[in-house]
Amino acid sequence: MPFYIIVIFNPNRMWILSFSRVVNLIRSAHAAARHVPRSFPVLPHNASYDDQNFYVSCMEGGEYVLKIMNSEDSKNPSMIEVQTYAMSVLHQNGLPAQTALRNAAGQLMSLEEMDCGNGVRKYLVRLLTYLPGTTISKVPLTPQLLYETGKMAARMDQILQKMEHPHLGLLERENFIWSLSNVLQLEAHLNILEGDPLEEVVKSVIHQYKTSVTPKRSNFRKCINHGDFNDLNVLVQPDESDGHRISGILDFGDMNSGYYIHELAIAIMYMMTEHPEPVEVGGPVLAGWESVLPLNETERDCLYVLVLSRFCQSMVLARHTVRMHPENAEYLMISSRRGVHILRQLWELGKEQVEKVWFQSAAQFGDKL
Repeated sequence: MPFYIIVIFNPNRMWILSFSRVVNLIRSAHAAARHVPRSFPVLPHNASYDDQNFYVSCMEGGEYVLKIMNSEDSKNPSMIEVQTYAMSVLHQNGLPAQTALRNAAGQLMSLEEMDCGNGVRKYLVRLLTYLPGTTISKVPLTPQLLYETGKMAARMDQILQKMEHPHLGLLERENFIWSLSNVLQLEAHLNILEGDPLEEVVKSVIHQYKTSVTPKRSNFRKCINHGDFNDLNVLVQPDESDGHRISGILDFGDMNSGYYIHELAIAIMYMMTEHPEPVEVGGPVLAGWESVLPLNETERDCLYVLVLSRFCQSMVLARHTVRMHPENAEYLMISSRRGVHILRQLWELGKEQVEKVWFQSAAQFGDKL
């Protein structure tokens, strides 16, 4: 059965992997499904910076993604197992998440030894279903689409919170620096902003987090967070009303045990980076979220600082990572560059003014439904 493969390379991160090796991986992954690829025309495409992905299309039907995890994440197969299971749970509950196919050995993933340019290392390999669509970053963020984004994020966390798995404890990730529970860890990296006009804003936000969020965290409702519900991890397709609907949720690598309000703050922050009027984003996203999970008083009071805290995480950690991996600067700095001006704008407007816009807009949007 003939297949086409689009090799999804990252222009900033060179992988040296023989094509015959990729073919053998796909044959192995497809054996359980009785698909034996025989011809493989190759087409160039785009990519993520961390893992290696191959788009596989069967000419008689069926689209897949062969995903080769980076060597660091491949050291923790139990974590990848939990993430893979979470994707299947969301799919079973009607949300657009990828699922993994069993390979010839009946497993959802395999650990393969390969030389991808840095010597022989072990990499976890999965064959995932393909989700159609384009990233939400490439379409107009209408109020309705923002509403659906908030609603989808809330439904996702609601489903994940009910998930059961023997390795669920791995999601505690107490020192995971991208968790909004660990904003204070940024203080160890603030030297990266030395001399930057934004340094004082970031320090002020961290102080606000320390004094107004940390003491109130016990009133947040706990859940399992996707943790990276951003503009590049949400796919959309055109709908019947000349708008767009969400067709995919990608990248579960930042899953962690957190709080519902964290997911909402993350979604608002990243959608703001794609909107011509960033402050207007919060209302529709909040309205969508609260159609599923209304905020309690403490969560509502902390939302502003949590959104700003995510901007700070994005900027500080992106610059820190670029210092270590300058070859990935273009990808890593996408959200950070856009966020600089938005963070300053939000800080200068202040909590009271921003909340007024968000909460009034959310209420008005809800009244229209």
